[in-house]
Amino acid sequence: MPNGNWILGDLFEKDFGHAGSIKKLWETRWKFPCSLGVYPFHDGKLEDFETIFEYLIANNINDPYTDEYTDAFFPTAQKLSKEADQLVQEGEKEKAKAYYLRANAVYRLARFPYIGTPLKEKVFEEQKAVYLRGASLWSDPVKEVVIKHTYASKNEPTEIPLYIRKPQGKGPFPTIFLITGLDGHRPDNTERTTAHLQRGWATVICDIPGTTVDCPADRRDPLSPDRLFSSILDYIRDEPSLNERKVIAWGLSAGGYYAIRLAHTHRNHLIGSVGHGAGTHHYIGREWLSQISKHEYPFGLERAYTSKYGYKDFEEMKEKCQDEFSLVSGKGEDVAVVAKGLPSCRLLLINGVLDGCMPIEDSMLLAEYGSPKEMRFIRERAHMGYPEANGVVFPWLEEVMASIA
Repeated sequence: MPNGNWILGDLFEKDFGHAGSIKKLWETRWKFPCSLGVYPFHDGKLEDFETIFEYLIANNINDPYTDEYTDAFFPTAQKLSKEADQLVQEGEKEKAKAYYLRANAVYRLARFPYIGTPLKEKVFEEQKAVYLRGASLWSDPVKEVVIKHTYASKNEPTEIPLYIRKPQGKGPFPTIFLITGLDGHRPDNTERTTAHLQRGWATVICDIPGTTVDCPADRRDPLSPDRLFSSILDYIRDEPSLNERKVIAWGLSAGGYYAIRLAHTHRNHLIGSVGHGAGTHHYIGREWLSQISKHEYPFGLERAYTSKYGYKDFEEMKEKCQDEFSLVSGKGEDVAVVAKGLPSCRLLLINGVLDGCMPIEDSMLLAEYGSPKEMRFIRERAHMGYPEANGVVFPWLEEVMASIA
């Protein structure tokens, strides 16, 4: 920060102590959420993960970017998948649904935190296949649709894979456009899509640039998401079962950056947008990046960030990323949509005050520009503001949806 003071205070330089040690990570930070089946273990079971982490600890495998880490999860994921397939053949579809979700969770941790190797790409392909097999058994299934990337640049692929989940009936349904994050992708949102269904809403899910092979947007072009979203919003407009007049974007973590950008660049296509745990400016500045390996995120983000934004190494990212991608100080034409003072659609910013992944200052900064924003920050909570955050977001979504006839 210009005055050297972050809202995190002493936590800005505090080392959480689990970096580089899978044993410390499991015992001090991950085993408890795993027992509860919450992020990043949602849909999973402790019994599926305990032996995996015992193996990792016993063999001193601490680097999640290596094949030996990923390989540790494969036997369990594939075993659960085969058991689910067998249960389907035996007519035990209800039990099979749970096994498919358990397999999905193990695959998720195998390709965690970033799909940056051929093996993790293979894991992701298996995860998607298993997830869709399981989802096909639901009364309101998740389906994949591949749409045309109408606005693709000459060096971008011309198709966009999306996940769609809709209530039963013809619609048109109010729609949540869910924008995923750095480590959470399309098969990781069962709980959210179910909550949307309960409210009579459809969900359209896309992955963000630089994170999966499925997102065609050029990771090095800060304007590529604008083209991506134009193609997706055209699809929503032309799909009879979706209500183009009642679309709200919800960007999760790294996806929050895109929800904020979208709220400005495509404001006439949305009735609202949520930047949840979002970065806008400081999160890709040198000072913040210099400390991220110490904070609450399970693993070092340096390699994931470097690959996501397409830099040759982390030093180049620290030198260039803020100038190229900041919504406030980006130097390229049409990059700094916030600092230009562009109006936005209704925009909710929500996060934990003590977020060590995306500084709370990045949300607060938006109050200084453009149209008024709506903000809710959760005291004493870290990244994303859980567990209280969804209790704020859903009433806001309901109110915004109800504001349009």
